[in-house]
Amino acid sequence: MKEGSRSLNFIEHIIEDDLKSGYSREQLRFRFPPEPNGYLHIGHASSICLNFGLGLRYQAPVNLRFDDTNPTKEEQEYVDAIKRDVEWLGFEWAEERYASDYFQQLYDWAVALIRNGKAYVDSQTSEVIASQKGTPTEPGTDSPHRNRSVSENLDLFERMKNGEFPEGAHVLRARIDMASPNMLMRDPVMYRILHKAHHRTNTDWCIYPMYDWTHGESDYIEQISHSLCTLEFQPHRELYDWFLDQVVAENRLRPKQREFARRNLSHTVVSKRKLLQLVQEGHVEGWDDPRMPTISGLRRRGCTPAAIRNFAETIGIAKRENVVDVSLLEFHMREDLNKIAPRVMGVLDPVRLVITNYPEGETEWLEAENNPEDPQSGSRELPFAKVLYIEREDFREEANRKFFRLKLGGEVRLKNAYIIKAETVTKDADGTITEIQCTYDPRSRSGSGTEESLRKVKGTLHWVAADHAIPAQVRLYDRLFSDATPDQHKDKDFLDFINPDSLQVIQAWVEPGLKDANPGERFQFQRMGYFCVDRDSTPGQLVFNRTVTLRDTWAKIEQKAE
Repeated sequence: MKEGSRSLNFIEHIIEDDLKSGYSREQLRFRFPPEPNGYLHIGHASSICLNFGLGLRYQAPVNLRFDDTNPTKEEQEYVDAIKRDVEWLGFEWAEERYASDYFQQLYDWAVALIRNGKAYVDSQTSEVIASQKGTPTEPGTDSPHRNRSVSENLDLFERMKNGEFPEGAHVLRARIDMASPNMLMRDPVMYRILHKAHHRTNTDWCIYPMYDWTHGESDYIEQISHSLCTLEFQPHRELYDWFLDQVVAENRLRPKQREFARRNLSHTVVSKRKLLQLVQEGHVEGWDDPRMPTISGLRRRGCTPAAIRNFAETIGIAKRENVVDVSLLEFHMREDLNKIAPRVMGVLDPVRLVITNYPEGETEWLEAENNPEDPQSGSRELPFAKVLYIEREDFREEANRKFFRLKLGGEVRLKNAYIIKAETVTKDADGTITEIQCTYDPRSRSGSGTEESLRKVKGTLHWVAADHAIPAQVRLYDRLFSDATPDQHKDKDFLDFINPDSLQVIQAWVEPGLKDANPGERFQFQRMGYFCVDRDSTPGQLVFNRTVTLRDTWAKIEQKAE
């Protein structure tokens, strides 16, 4: 089945089949349920785009629900960051919900399970409980507390709730089947004692529900029709359904859990634990470091929401996990930025160029297009004068015929300006070129319509006028890890693969029109790549982050390595 030119993914097929077999469109409701224990990363993008995309496709509400059942790891900072990131990606949620909204209802249902003989308080340590679980081929061992009386279980559970016991003294377990082939069904823990303040409920509770007990019941309370999880939750589906069996009423919609595969990204890690380690140990500046795969990091780097949405659409939804090359995300960055980013001049590694026959003290203003991909973007004026800066790598004293940039005796066109010819150079005591002397053809100005202005030369260089250019710090970001799968090596730690060249800070010169650029604004430095103004910028000190190069430079590196 196709929608327009796009084939439906298998999740959409499930929903279409449900609509044919009795669901109404009015019953469709989805949710994105992050735990607020870290920042969202590119791995979450597929889930965000899937759930909110389904909401748009079916005109159905999508809740943003925070799975906030572990006060030891969750913080309001993470809640705020998640909301900010989802909004930035362009999505709106119908309702903002929290698992903690349902603590009382979950507790009441747990009491009902105890009364029905389907839950009991276990007073063993977590280590002993784990040892009794058995193996996939051998049944588990019943807890000595499994057959406690209902009255004793109710008393202990209420006292757990009232804070009478220390952490680890008791847990509440579901009473299911210690011989089940699915080890998750072997009397799973439903509640544990935690004497920690919660970011929303403070110290109102000192027992907290486990994920498996919370998730499905929260879906049921919110009447979520399709609870979409990543593939590692597939074994949990049986438990999800068992818990629902205990509470679902006949006249209420029963949520359906279905799973899709994670999409891992090459040259990075997306484990929250490992990302937190990178932050805490100072390998990166913070959660929004532009080298991080977090949505916040990508935003700060200059990535657009459209690029991430298009990336998620391209990789699609599948049933098997695989590693997606980061170059695909970079491709979508370039595709979108090419359409929207104004073109500007920025010289990253400058060498002084003097046009010896240009009038002393004169400045002329040349017109330049802002973005040839956008006819509505208009144009700007660039100052041109006798002394310029060009990229050091754009000049060689001697070069073969395949070098189409500037060389002694050779000609190039300066972008939006004139054709110049390199005549001589000046060097310092170490032999480093400090200045290039050139002549220019005053009849060759771009756009002037003269015969000389139409003369073809093979090279075109970007430049800035030395006396008008403004200094800027430029942060050249690259992939944080040199290995495609840094966390999949059994004999090495993922930190062993940190790329020592993932950040290079340089002093550059940019055209004067950028002096009032604001944090978050994106530009294409012509011939150099796409750059974004960083929040560290201050009046008089611009800071730019390189978002992505104009071409996939890593592909060339990997080809050489092969």
